[in-house]
Amino acid sequence: MKVPKIRKAKTEKVAPPPPVDGAQVVSGTEFLLSMVETHWYSRNGDARKMEVRLKAEQELARIEEQIEHLQAVPGQSEETRRQVEQLHERVDALRRQIHASYGAWEKTELARHPQRPYTLDYVERIFTDWSEIHGDRGFADDPAIVTGMARFHGDEVVVIGQQKARDAKQRVYRNFGMPHPEGYRKALRVMHFAEKFGRPIFTFVDTDGAHPGLGAEERGQGEAIAVNLREMARLKVPIIATVIGVGGSGGALAIAVADRVLMMENAVYSVISPEGCASIMWRDATKKALAAEAMKITATDLSELGCIDGVVPEPEGGAHADHEAAAALLDKTLQTHFQQLRKTPIPELLASRYNKFRNMAQFYRVEA
Repeated sequence: MKVPKIRKAKTEKVAPPPPVDGAQVVSGTEFLLSMVETHWYSRNGDARKMEVRLKAEQELARIEEQIEHLQAVPGQSEETRRQVEQLHERVDALRRQIHASYGAWEKTELARHPQRPYTLDYVERIFTDWSEIHGDRGFADDPAIVTGMARFHGDEVVVIGQQKARDAKQRVYRNFGMPHPEGYRKALRVMHFAEKFGRPIFTFVDTDGAHPGLGAEERGQGEAIAVNLREMARLKVPIIATVIGVGGSGGALAIAVADRVLMMENAVYSVISPEGCASIMWRDATKKALAAEAMKITATDLSELGCIDGVVPEPEGGAHADHEAAAALLDKTLQTHFQQLRKTPIPELLASRYNKFRNMAQFYRVEA
């Protein structure tokens, strides 16, 4: 019996990948140059301005992906690696250019970005042992304001913040981040709790304004805000307030009378929205960008006016682009101010807080 011969399968030789000749680098560079050209569109209230910049950000992200892919390709020459490094530098420079040219209206849109981190996002990343407190012990619990006990790098503190949401169901539950009077009364109840036990207070401001509905007015919206202003001015514990998104009118100020008032780099803080201001001043809401510039609502403007005590930097692209990095930057700033305040005697702290708000918005006319 003949044993059949086993034929060996033929193995095909796989050709090595072609060497990188730098053509991809050149095309990427040309793409980048075109992005620089599209960046400089008309300014001062042009409605297309933010769209152009957001598109530029998206294109930059794609270019960075291409660069990373290019770096992973084996067999690169020294010249190719050098060109890749130059591309990285140009992308970084262009991104800084885009961010530096943001006006007040562009920052307003960034402050309203739906993916921007909210109060509970920062609580999760900065504080430990979070235990939420509910209810005003008078009417109801308001989910638009969250309050609770926590630890800040080992120190027992109280955290209060306005909370927005990202999906439709949660937005309704949180009342779109616009507190009712019971929310402010809940915040005040927790503040008095903090004062009783000597716990510093951290507040996070992020609201378009207090809820303007009929029910809120019937339950004393204005009175609730006014009482908070009065009581926060004389609380015998350190208070640090941070505007993390939109700080709108008295609804924001009701939890922002503090020893240190900070603002995230792309946050805004104003007595009225740019659209509302434009509607009143010019009967034309489309002039919102012009109104935003005139109102001086950005962190830079308010720092120059002496209305806030510090600006918290944000990661490249804004806080919405990297929650972890945004929280780390805010954490570092909070630690600095917290260490300063905890060394200050309470009588000196109260006097400083009082003088701080009394001296705001003082203007003098100088005769020529």
